[in-house]
Amino acid sequence: MDIFILLKAVILGLVEGLTEFAPISSTGHMIIVDDLWLQSQDFLGKYTANTFNVVIQLGSILAVVVIFRERFIDMLEFKSRGTSGIFSGHKLKLSHVIVGLLPERVLGVLFEDYIDEHLFSIETVLIGLFAGAIFMIIADVISMKYKGAKVETVDGIIHKQALIVGLIQCLALWPGFSRSGSTISGGVLLGMNHRTAADFTFIMAVPIMLGASVLSLAKNWQYFTLDALPFMVAGFISAFIFALVSIKFFLKLINKVKLIPFAIYRIILVVVIYVLYF
Repeated sequence: MDIFILLKAVILGLVEGLTEFAPISSTGHMIIVDDLWLQSQDFLGKYTANTFNVVIQLGSILAVVVIFRERFIDMLEFKSRGTSGIFSGHKLKLSHVIVGLLPERVLGVLFEDYIDEHLFSIETVLIGLFAGAIFMIIADVISMKYKGAKVETVDGIIHKQALIVGLIQCLALWPGFSRSGSTISGGVLLGMNHRTAADFTFIMAVPIMLGASVLSLAKNWQYFTLDALPFMVAGFISAFIFALVSIKFFLKLINKVKLIPFAIYRIILVVVIYVLYF
């Protein structure tokens, strides 16, 4: 495979890894970078390119699993401090994650075909980027005036909050709105500090993204060809490495800078892409 094609795989993996869990929309950036510049469908074909996108997303998911491995192990033990039972105790449990991911998964299954056919375009992504930015600004402004006690860690999240965050996450079904942007904003509106909302967002994203990725690979396995394998591997490794770095950096930064700087970036990106593309 041509070295320049492999370089494109690394670039796409970089974009995926850097943007998947930041509140700036990885889907939006992938569509913009690929459609306006790299155009992977031209040399991979539409369906192989779509399969590649799933593979590099798995690289990002693996990075989250590595960073939160102790938390996942703890949740899967179904134990809580001093008590027993999946809904008992003051601790983040698998039940919180299940409650949080159900609304988006139900709507995602119902509207998957419509979303794939009608919402993956530059125009719809720009709408999602802008709308998501406004929502993030609103969340930050309201949180600054929030008088109640902040939820300082994910162990303080209750099931009702997890459900509401899950409902808000449904906004991210619109490409460009951003899963992490919607869920972190939702968590902040419910009284979580930004780091807690981000931690819960990343933890909740793993089963959602992993399930969707595995189903997509199962349906498109025939496009995972030997010719495309080097491209897939290069993109997967790139996405994993850059996601690992970006998530660690983001988690250290988010309580300090909040959401507004990311929202401003999104608005600037919308303006720049609109001017260049239209």
